[in-house]
Amino acid sequence: MKNAALFNELGANEIARIAKGTREVRCAQGETIFHRGDPCTGFHILIFGQVKLSFTSPQGGEKIVEVVQQGQSFGEAMMFLDKPYVVSAQALNSSLLLHVSTSTVFGEMDRDHGIRSKMLSSLALRTHHLMQDVEGYTLLTGKQRFIGYLLDQLENGELDGEAASLDLSVKKCVIASRLNLTQEYFSRILRELNDLDLIRVEGRHLKIPSLERLSKHQFE
Repeated sequence: MKNAALFNELGANEIARIAKGTREVRCAQGETIFHRGDPCTGFHILIFGQVKLSFTSPQGGEKIVEVVQQGQSFGEAMMFLDKPYVVSAQALNSSLLLHVSTSTVFGEMDRDHGIRSKMLSSLALRTHHLMQDVEGYTLLTGKQRFIGYLLDQLENGELDGEAASLDLSVKKCVIASRLNLTQEYFSRILRELNDLDLIRVEGRHLKIPSLERLSKHQFE
């Protein structure tokens, strides 16, 4: 727990108190953590693995809102609002999570205002990302959104001067849904960028010959 971003500055006593209201949740690939409409009894921290947050349209189509990565948390907003979950959560691969109960969070927030500040910062950052998503969906083309996604992911990739490479952490269909693209349109974007030698696709591995060219192409 002490390695989680929200708790990494807490002492042993604080960690021990929080641990009393925390339980491990182990999920196999494809296992549902909670469904939309389930009551929210706390929030989760992802220790390892990946989790997708999504909702399903009345027609059965899935929209992925976020892919949660190691060390990130989710569910805080619904916990504070005392509302049911508005999305479903499913493990994309074998995952370990910590579930911190609402009563534990509120008790520690009363004791330590630093935790309150960290949680508010986490919520503010997530709101900022959601606003960026709305801007992208309404003002940017699918190709622009994907290039922006690649550039954001490069912190997890390898840089070699002007060239770069990275392994996509999730399947292409998940990326397409996350960027609000159909899989067919997403495949066309990949082919177009590949034909222009802006990216080279090898399964989930991508090579970018020139970051400068790719960045410029985003708004051409």
